[in-house]
Amino acid sequence: MDPKWNEDQPIYRQLRDRVVAMILEGVLGEGDALPSVRNVAAEYRLNPLTVLKGYQELVDEGLVEKKRGRGMFVNEGARTELLKAERGRFLNKEWPKIIATIDRLGLDAADLLQQETKKDTGVDND
Repeated sequence: MDPKWNEDQPIYRQLRDRVVAMILEGVLGEGDALPSVRNVAAEYRLNPLTVLKGYQELVDEGLVEKKRGRGMFVNEGARTELLKAERGRFLNKEWPKIIATIDRLGLDAADLLQQETKKDTGVDND
């Protein structure tokens, strides 16, 4: 996890978002234990209650399960649910902005796809 925090959002929320990113990126898989509240608090010099609040949001969202005396663990299907939510958010919020930018710049979807193919293959057919 990145030890830097920004001023735009509460730290507990940033911590929650970082754990979500770790799940989405496969760093944390189903059944994996989250780092302990005590370890995260010590490593990042946070109040343990701040860490616990971030973790509790994950529990409330059904992404993480609290096992008494053992810690917190990523629930089965957490990544699938997160991907579904992220895809929906992208399609509803980000994609319309991208489409508007493409239109505003007069770009053609076929040209954009061709550019992406060139980038992926490293081949320039021009």
